[in-house]
Amino acid sequence: MSTEAVPSHIAVDLGKTNCRVRIDDGRASTELRGAGFPGLAAAGGAELAIDAIAPLVSSLGQERLSAVAELAIGAAGADSGRDAARTAALRARELWGFGVTIASDVLTAHIGAFDGEAGTVLIAGTGAVAFHVAADGAAQRSDGWGPWLGDEGSGRWIGQAGLVAALRASDRRGQRTALEEDARAIAGDLTGLPSAIMGGHDVARSLASFAPTVLRRAAAGDEVAHRIVDAAVDHLATTASSVAAPGSPVSVIGGLTDDPEFLRLLLDELTSRHLSPRRPAGSSLDGAATLAVRRDLPHERYAIRV
Repeated sequence: MSTEAVPSHIAVDLGKTNCRVRIDDGRASTELRGAGFPGLAAAGGAELAIDAIAPLVSSLGQERLSAVAELAIGAAGADSGRDAARTAALRARELWGFGVTIASDVLTAHIGAFDGEAGTVLIAGTGAVAFHVAADGAAQRSDGWGPWLGDEGSGRWIGQAGLVAALRASDRRGQRTALEEDARAIAGDLTGLPSAIMGGHDVARSLASFAPTVLRRAAAGDEVAHRIVDAAVDHLATTASSVAAPGSPVSVIGGLTDDPEFLRLLLDELTSRHLSPRRPAGSSLDGAATLAVRRDLPHERYAIRV
């Protein structure tokens, strides 16, 4: 598709931490960033989604908005909160008047990673999920069950395992580890650690905030931290392998990929399981932009358009 043929559109990547909005008219693009929301499956999710998106979209100015043909949103929780997703899409159409498409942020991440083609995306961030889309549009998901029932190998999982190991070491129930000292630094005293971690509004993210410390200690040679990292890599590779056929492409995205050593270990493990790691072609925001201008994707059946 030529640059001139692409209609002016807005892409939104609406996650639980950040909301990114990008307008592209084929000649210039502008990207804005704001706060995220709890997810469409949360109580009042549709209203919270619009509250997160509206200030950013409105700030683009009426002149640019008047030329927009489509708004596409990749939103956390859209797969499990489809009624809320449709409500949010209808509300957005009422507000701005152009076509609106909404889909799961996992779906837009896949579209971005494979530029709309088939393959498996492994998302390794605060949570963890593998999502495979075949050429005929058939999809399979593995994990992504949230912090208390799944997300094995995720940042939350690593951080939680590190804190558990620190407490076990303190109690003399487990092997000594430098993670004990790191855990003490969070609350000043380990007796205050549970309230420091559990007292916030997003416990999973609080636990995940300890993951970089575990990764750093593992790289420095701490045996306990190293075992946690090895187990996380094994969990993530198992998740990807459960939906990806041998020899098929897998793209890994998410916050844990920011650590070069962890990414190397994970890619090596995927390769050892006869998968074919591939650099992501783009981001979830790119995937939303693609969804805004194309109707021929194998992912189309999973999108809600109004």
